[in-house]
Amino acid sequence: MKTEGYRDNMEMGTSQNVGSIMWFFRDKGFDDKIIYDMMKRCKRLEGVERERASENWAYLKSIGIQERKLPCVISKCPKILTLGLNEKLIPMVECLKTLGTKPREVASAIVRFPHILSHSVEEKLCPLLAFFQALGIAENQLGKIILLNPRLISYSIESKLTQVVNFLADLGLTKQGMIARVLIKHPFIMGYSVDKRLSPTTHFLKSIGLTDFDLQSVAINFPQVLCRDVNKILRPNFTYLNTCGFSSAQIVAMITGYPPILIKSTKNSLRPRIKFLVEVMRRQLDEAADYPDFFRHGLKKTVESRHKMLKERNIDCSLSEMLDCNPKKFFFKFGFFESSS
Repeated sequence: MKTEGYRDNMEMGTSQNVGSIMWFFRDKGFDDKIIYDMMKRCKRLEGVERERASENWAYLKSIGIQERKLPCVISKCPKILTLGLNEKLIPMVECLKTLGTKPREVASAIVRFPHILSHSVEEKLCPLLAFFQALGIAENQLGKIILLNPRLISYSIESKLTQVVNFLADLGLTKQGMIARVLIKHPFIMGYSVDKRLSPTTHFLKSIGLTDFDLQSVAINFPQVLCRDVNKILRPNFTYLNTCGFSSAQIVAMITGYPPILIKSTKNSLRPRIKFLVEVMRRQLDEAADYPDFFRHGLKKTVESRHKMLKERNIDCSLSEMLDCNPKKFFFKFGFFESSS
């Protein structure tokens, strides 16, 4: 087989560097299957010296990447071991450090997307920073965006990022800072296709009754809703709420009041809450429709515990009165007193 011939050539040591790097990987705990896969994906590994690989490995460890995670990092992007330490790795890491505000933030970003180290500071990172600054994103927020979603550096500004910005502008987010708010809240939106994901989502939301203003509110406050698949998540959730007894108008009102209701798990979130509301609390669906934030509160920690306390005192109140306050105000409002520990 072709693969076996490839392996045989490796094992015979036709290249001193190949043999050297093979032993390096084995010494680090890689099995042969993963090694061969990396060698196929990154031909430059065949020419890398063991000393360079060891130096780069040690550097990654020194910036806070745990050694147990390094094999995963390298297997995702083996090219890292072939890059010049002073020419490529250190400049990128030092630049990323200026964006970070928390310890290990840069290391975490590299673990999530190791390929960030293979990109150029001058050709990719600097233009990306300038692009976001032009949108009105403050310097202290740039790091949050890029380190939270380091894959951004791999996207084309012209054919990818600009498309998403234009899409948001077409929604009506034209006032200064509006698009910046969306990107700061959910930088992952920049990775989605306008044609295949974002546009179909907005078309669906409009089709069920959301207005342009509603869509703008969803985009600014819960942009992750726009990123979900219509056929796998949004429509099934809408249909489920419909079958539970909510009217289409009530569902639209709940979506505008609390958009994540459309992306929450029906099995683990919506169904248990609706069941508790109707069967245990003996309340009508209309009450949840009038107070969609009901679906925001933790079921066991907040809804069940507060319902139990109120029931024990025979206190009747609306859902909003019960839930729309922090624990301290709840205790004060209904005459409970937190026991001192």
